[in-house]
Amino acid sequence: MISLGQAHETELTLEQAGATRYFWTRLAQDLELAKAVVALVMKFIVIVVDYGHSLKDAIVDCDFDWVNSDITDEHFPAEEDEQGKKENKFRLFHFNRVIQDGDEAIREMDKEGCRPATVRELLAFARVNPEFQRQFPIIALKSVWVGRDGARMVAALFGPSGKRSLHLSYFDRRWRVSCRFLGVSK
Repeated sequence: MISLGQAHETELTLEQAGATRYFWTRLAQDLELAKAVVALVMKFIVIVVDYGHSLKDAIVDCDFDWVNSDITDEHFPAEEDEQGKKENKFRLFHFNRVIQDGDEAIREMDKEGCRPATVRELLAFARVNPEFQRQFPIIALKSVWVGRDGARMVAALFGPSGKRSLHLSYFDRRWRVSCRFLGVSK
C-alpha cells in the first residue's frame, strides 16, 4: 500500500502531464483501463546496477529483515558480463498460472525479449523497490547455485507478514500463481 503522500505526489505529477478530472473518473470506474495503465507503467523499470558491489554489501543496502546465509559471492559468483555499473530495463513477469519449473518461466520471458535476472540484479531491484516483495514473491532465475542436497537453488524475495526477506528456492519446483519473475530486457 502506498502512503497518502506518495498518492498525492503521483496525482500532482499526472496532473502536470495532462491528467484531467475526466482521466481520474475513467480510471476510477474502469478496472480494465486501470489494469492497462498499470501494465504500461510497469512494463519496464530502469535501474542502474553496480555489479562491483559484493553480494554482502548489496544485501546490507537492501535492509532485509532476514537473509539466507547461503546467498554469498562464493555460491553466486558474478556472471562474466557483470562488471562496473550498467543501466538495465527490468520487467516483472506474472503469468497468472502455475509455472511448472524455472525453465518454463525462462522460455516465457524469452518470448518477450527478456532474460531472467541475476541475484545482483534482484538485489538492485529490491533496493529501489522495497515494497513490491510485500505484495508477491519475486524470483531471479539466472543465478543458480547447486545446494548441498544437489538441487538447483535461486534467490527469491519474499514479504510474509510485512517482513522483507531474501530466500533460496528450488529452481525445479512448481511456482505458485502469485509468483513474479524478474526479467531484464536483452
